[in-house]
Amino acid sequence: MGRVSATLDDLPIRDDLRGQIPYGAPQAPLPVALNVNENTHPVPAEVADDILDAVAIALREVNRYPDREFTGLREHLAEYLGHGLMRDQIWAANGSNEVLQHLLQAFAGPGRTAFGFAPTYSMYPLLTRGTGATWRAGVRERDFTVSADSAAAQVAEAEPDVVFLCAPNNPTGTPLPLDVIDAVYGATRGIVIVDEAYVEFAPHDAPSAVTLLPDRPRLVVSRTMSKAFAFAGARVGYLAADPAVIDALRLVRLPYHLSALTQAAATAALRHAPTMLRMVDEIVAQRDRISATVSALGYEPYESWTNFVLFGGVSDPAATWRALYDRGVLIRDVGIPHHLRVTAGTEQETSIFLDALASIDSGA
Repeated sequence: MGRVSATLDDLPIRDDLRGQIPYGAPQAPLPVALNVNENTHPVPAEVADDILDAVAIALREVNRYPDREFTGLREHLAEYLGHGLMRDQIWAANGSNEVLQHLLQAFAGPGRTAFGFAPTYSMYPLLTRGTGATWRAGVRERDFTVSADSAAAQVAEAEPDVVFLCAPNNPTGTPLPLDVIDAVYGATRGIVIVDEAYVEFAPHDAPSAVTLLPDRPRLVVSRTMSKAFAFAGARVGYLAADPAVIDALRLVRLPYHLSALTQAAATAALRHAPTMLRMVDEIVAQRDRISATVSALGYEPYESWTNFVLFGGVSDPAATWRALYDRGVLIRDVGIPHHLRVTAGTEQETSIFLDALASIDSGA
């Protein structure tokens, strides 16, 4: 007799999770995938060889638990970030999403709230609800910017326990000036998280929120190795904050949460930071090429300090997305009416996308 599979409605799942939809972008085996903001450039061969050697050495002791404090990795991350940071100000986890989850577990949770300016990274509300906290969304201007006065006023009114500031913002690419971060910090007694997942794609002279850390014990700056370091598959995220924040995260992390292999691979990659980051300028060039070309095609690209471009003026996003899909190109419909988002790929991938978009525009 065949078994009937249960559904979520049949399980004693938490009431606040009923009806929720898990995070996920469409996955399809298309020739050109430009939908999830990956670094489409592979890890350089000489770096990959060093990473393989480091992982091979770590495998010899994989029968033992890894360094629970991932000391060596934290030292390398502190050195990479600079600004006088020390390893006791650094935390890391399996992707920046786990870093953010640790922060919410420590500072949010049931009866507390987290706040961000919509539209922003769609994982913020999912991570918030997953820890039992309540998500509250503020608003941006029509061009997706937010001013210091407006941001501070909205945060002061909401009185959140955690504030998310995506700098630059995903999915819009919008820069976030330091005066906005400073104003928000002054308007709340909660934790302020500046998510700099894409900061390496900003102009070289643009200051990082890391420069604001001194004398701001409730400020956290989150980063990832997924984007600029082409390390999405390795799952390594990290943050810089006051040592007291790091102590709080130890209360909620799982034991030995970063494997020895992850630590070895990330540490080896950081030893080659200049080589890894050389790809960034190439990606920025393709990003700017996308902006110029979609504008010439009649669309409305927004200023982007990331590795992607959000463009408006799309009369039917679903139809355009499908037409590109049929031409072997996968981009992202992020749910903003009349907008689509595309990741800057290699020169060849970018050309294929632009040619495909032009063919739709011309009716070819």
